[in-house]
Amino acid sequence: MKHVLFLAGAATIALAPLSAQAATGAATAATATGAAAAATATGTAAATAATAGRPEYGDFGIDLSARDLSVRPGDDFWSYANAGFVRAHPIPADRVSYGVSDVLQDQIEQQLKDIVEHPGDDAAARQVADFYASWMDEAGVERRGAAVLQPYLDRINAVHDRAGLIALFATPGFASPVDIGIIPDPADTTRYVVTASQSGLGLPGHDYYLNQGADYDRYRAAYRAYLIQIQTLAGIPDAAAKADAVIALEHRMAEVQWAPERSRDIQQTYNPMDRAQLATLAPQFDWPNMLAAAGLGSAQTVVVGETSAIHDTGALLESVPLETWKAYLTVHFIDNFAQYLPRAFDQANFEFRSHTLRGVEQQRDRWKRGLSVLNRSLGEAVGRIYVERHFPPESRRQITELVGNLRAALNERLRANQWMDDTTREQAIAKLDAFDPRLGSPAQFVDYSPIRVDRADLLGNAVRAGQFAWERQVRRFGGPVDRSLWEMTPQTINAYYDPLMNQITFPAAILQPPYFDPNADPAVNYGAIGAVIGHEIGHGFDDQGSHFDAQGRIRDWWTPQSSQRFAERTQALGAQYNQFEPLPGLHVNGQLTMGENIGDLGGIEMAWSAYRRYVAQHGELPVIDGLTGDQRFFLAYAQSWRDYWREGLLREVVLTNPHAPSMYRVNGVVRNVDEWYRAFNIQPGDRLYLPPEQRVHIW
Repeated sequence: MKHVLFLAGAATIALAPLSAQAATGAATAATATGAAAAATATGTAAATAATAGRPEYGDFGIDLSARDLSVRPGDDFWSYANAGFVRAHPIPADRVSYGVSDVLQDQIEQQLKDIVEHPGDDAAARQVADFYASWMDEAGVERRGAAVLQPYLDRINAVHDRAGLIALFATPGFASPVDIGIIPDPADTTRYVVTASQSGLGLPGHDYYLNQGADYDRYRAAYRAYLIQIQTLAGIPDAAAKADAVIALEHRMAEVQWAPERSRDIQQTYNPMDRAQLATLAPQFDWPNMLAAAGLGSAQTVVVGETSAIHDTGALLESVPLETWKAYLTVHFIDNFAQYLPRAFDQANFEFRSHTLRGVEQQRDRWKRGLSVLNRSLGEAVGRIYVERHFPPESRRQITELVGNLRAALNERLRANQWMDDTTREQAIAKLDAFDPRLGSPAQFVDYSPIRVDRADLLGNAVRAGQFAWERQVRRFGGPVDRSLWEMTPQTINAYYDPLMNQITFPAAILQPPYFDPNADPAVNYGAIGAVIGHEIGHGFDDQGSHFDAQGRIRDWWTPQSSQRFAERTQALGAQYNQFEPLPGLHVNGQLTMGENIGDLGGIEMAWSAYRRYVAQHGELPVIDGLTGDQRFFLAYAQSWRDYWREGLLREVVLTNPHAPSMYRVNGVVRNVDEWYRAFNIQPGDRLYLPPEQRVHIW
């Protein structure tokens, strides 16, 4: 249900909960995309700059060398702001993308490396050190070999009927065509509810099974070869026949699964069902036993997401042989945990998931990947130390003030809004007033002490961490909703909005230059972190977030007149994005990316208003290096999305992700902002120019 600012996790507002198998933190063993745009300096560097009283970048906080002055701002504002940096910094061989987030990530990794190598003496620190040591013990992993898989494969081999199959579907670490999760109930966000949604494909999305063309044929052939390879490495007989059976099964699943843009529609995916209705929808899943196996036997209601997909997938439990389903569980378990196995498995996983699908040329250093494993498994234990060492209290204070300015700016925009009637406006302001911003780190960190960490059992450590994460959710079921929980670690370069909690969350890692620099020019901070804050606030009022009220309940608080006027604007914005063509014949999906596009546009509108409030109070900012304050505002926004990708990732994002590629998160937004036209003297004939009557203004 979370709206993330960037691509990491690719969460949407659709009912796509954390499943039993996803809770392992190992369901995506491929190299992390790194496609998030973010900041470019460490907390330590920012603190040093603050001490020196100077910004981290240049004279005022912007990297002027990143620009390409041969590009007209009105033709391609993203390239005008960033193409110089792109030319000077090719994507490294171990990356799927490169940009400001990767520069920052490199620096944060050095800080985290110091943490795991010198964590301290308490029990939590020793647990972090032991988990990391189990990852770095390559010789031990090789010596133990594929035998570590056997206890888990034995569980699959022991399945003799559909009841046993369904029990494994509900067990952390094992794949399932139906994703079971726990979220606050959209009808009453003070309590938790169980959810069920479509899941279980091995390729990135259903288009990879169904689309025609040489690229997709190549992906499917490579997937088949990969499934054969990992089964052979595990000593599984008849690998080719089993791979073919699994792929045929997944193709049938893909045929009935909903498209991503439909899955993000809360009106279609919010379907509460009691046990009798579940039995009617898909009796093959034996819901009482499936829920009991997941530890949720007391649940009487399940919110079902993609109803027809789950109904049709249930039919596959009857028509597809049990042995095929067991092969499906086997290949997915090996795939999901390949990075915790000997090098041959790990490398095979990299070659397919990172190299073939996304174009990455070489595996990242093992110690860096180990940090990612820790962040997924013991993330808040690492985060506690990170915050202590690298998040100065002054940053929290200043960001708190800036959030207040953004909220005040949106309040003004809502009160001045011409298309929203008073009844809807009153509800919108009430929702804004109820917003709960969380900054830096949670008030209380997760206690991971129940996880048994063994330096000689890397795979077991990963499985037990996933089991702990799931059981931690299950323990909350039946009790009141805990609003203090965080879905991101403090060391994550990202941010998110949770519509059910009406909360915006900004981890410490993103509250650094160039997004936020206490010594930067105010125009820069408003254009960068101001737009980030505005983006997350804006999700509360986007095409899906607008279905939730101030308490996070799913409720229609719009009058028909305001709803129609809002739809007209969002449809016009979606039509603009449909025209963008990142790859020949492959267009941005304006409906799939609608929520993020609204967030981006609303975010920059709010940030602009907050910036002009600052100017009204303190006076017009001076021209610096030939740039006015207004120009610096928009340049800071564009450079915060300095992020460029390999073709494979670009294709995957366009087909499956609710975020548009970074270039369009700049060019698609500024062309609708009147103040950008004035700041850079954009004229008819410039490629991004839109006549005033075609520009979309929402807030």
